[in-house]
Amino acid sequence: MRMSRMYLKTLREVPAEAEIPSHVWLLRAGMIRKLVSGVYGFMPLGKRSLQKIEAIIRDEMNKKGAQEILMSALQPAELWEESGRWYAYGPELFRLKDRHERDFCLGPTHEEIFTDIVRNEVDSYRQLPLNLYQIQTKYRDEKRPRFGLMRSREFIMKDAYSFDRDWEGLDLSYQQMYETYAAIFTRCGLEFRAVEADNGAIGGTGSHEFCALSEFGESEIVYCDNCGLASTREQAAAVDQPAPPEEALPLEKVYTPGTKTIAEVAGFLGVPESRTMKALLFQVYDQDYDYAAVFIRGDRELNMTKLVNLLNIPEHAIEFADETAIGEATGAVGGFTGPIGLHDCRIIADSELIKSPNLVAGACEIDHHIKNVNYGRDYKADLTADLKLISAGDPCPDCVGKVKLTRGIEVDQVFKLGTKYSESMHAYFKDENMQEHPLVMGCYGIGVSRTLAAVVEQHHDDDGIIWPLAVAPYHAIITLISPQDPIQSELAEQLYQRLAEAGVEVLLDDREERPGVKFKDADLIGIPIRLTVGRTAADGVVEFRLRAEGQSVEKAWAEAAGQVIDMVKAIDK
Repeated sequence: MRMSRMYLKTLREVPAEAEIPSHVWLLRAGMIRKLVSGVYGFMPLGKRSLQKIEAIIRDEMNKKGAQEILMSALQPAELWEESGRWYAYGPELFRLKDRHERDFCLGPTHEEIFTDIVRNEVDSYRQLPLNLYQIQTKYRDEKRPRFGLMRSREFIMKDAYSFDRDWEGLDLSYQQMYETYAAIFTRCGLEFRAVEADNGAIGGTGSHEFCALSEFGESEIVYCDNCGLASTREQAAAVDQPAPPEEALPLEKVYTPGTKTIAEVAGFLGVPESRTMKALLFQVYDQDYDYAAVFIRGDRELNMTKLVNLLNIPEHAIEFADETAIGEATGAVGGFTGPIGLHDCRIIADSELIKSPNLVAGACEIDHHIKNVNYGRDYKADLTADLKLISAGDPCPDCVGKVKLTRGIEVDQVFKLGTKYSESMHAYFKDENMQEHPLVMGCYGIGVSRTLAAVVEQHHDDDGIIWPLAVAPYHAIITLISPQDPIQSELAEQLYQRLAEAGVEVLLDDREERPGVKFKDADLIGIPIRLTVGRTAADGVVEFRLRAEGQSVEKAWAEAAGQVIDMVKAIDK
């Protein structure tokens, strides 16, 4: 491609909306353009890299016998009502009606659609196992779209669905997809970690996330060097800290003026925060109760994912309560709520509190707390469970080590769905004896556009993107210093033709621009190999430079061309 004919607009300044490196560089390099918040279009260079990632995905999926189809993004509500997710998915689901007032949604995922296809066309064990996938645009009405392609309302995803006759078959399909995803992300040049994850709105019995390691990732990863534990922070179990052995002391109400926070009350009473109890008050919707009071140790953080899973409700069915409303209904007092004296609400306690004696809790009275509160004697909970958010340095739940935290970008998630959808949607097959059984399903998604952003997060410097060769929009760029110079132009053209004929995807920067502008743009858009045709052209010599290394060396043009061709041929070998 000759850059004099290319549709390309690079930006010299950092866009005000850009918050993280991938967002900055993809915008500045002219690879994406914003339409509205959370909605981006792909320009020629960005589209080429996106297609490279899709090609890698297709290649690896097809190797495992998966078959590609393409389904509509427009989905009828009745299928989602069958599975029970029309309500459960909540406000992130784009909903619309046609002119006949029939309900539809724009698909954020396709479990219902694929299950519907298979239940209508597969009825015998002889047709199993089966793995179908698609690469398609998805839609989620994100409350706070941000970080460019990382959290957007429209995105490209590869979603695959496996159908097996039993759980052993699912285990095999799941393992095959796990290995496939590792191969895909390795080929894309990502440093990643596979971690145990929560199933969320998709459901099922087991899940892993593949996270590209990045300080800007939204996923927090818990890991243990001692035993190899790896999990998302929201999924990781937190170990209850052993409580000091002591006798339960008598309750004592104390005056604690103005001490609404844990730090304030602990400081006022001269006790560590670990000897206090924190109350978090929630409004709950569409249940047989309206309010919930959750209690955890004062120095701990609540893990909302664990709470939602414990209550078996969707995330949108719970939010922090209005203090006035919950106070009138339950006796709670903002900043001074404790478990003693509450009424007409569900009381939920973290498991660590059960054996933690003589804690300080709110008295459900303004400016007062109660000392020496003990579980069992003074209060009981309707539900108890591990609700803590694990922290760096906490004991590992699987061994005697200590856990560490890092951050990552979720680029895919795989799920063991089991029979969640096949039973609710009656997707059954007949075995050898003509007995019906529910299909056992798996689900495997890759955020294609998010993977593009993750690659940039891991591969950039202060000058721009550094694309891995396998996913670069072009393999090489020829920078022609003086297009008016016939010797330089002839050599550049000869080099361009030689590379193109050998299958190298090559740009020829033949624009009437200053050399500095050309070099800046080459670095900004991140083409892996740069060949500069300039003052040594008369000697048949060019400058050879790898974007990732930065140093230029002079080579005979034929030698430089040969090295580029060899590098491209070696991709994925």
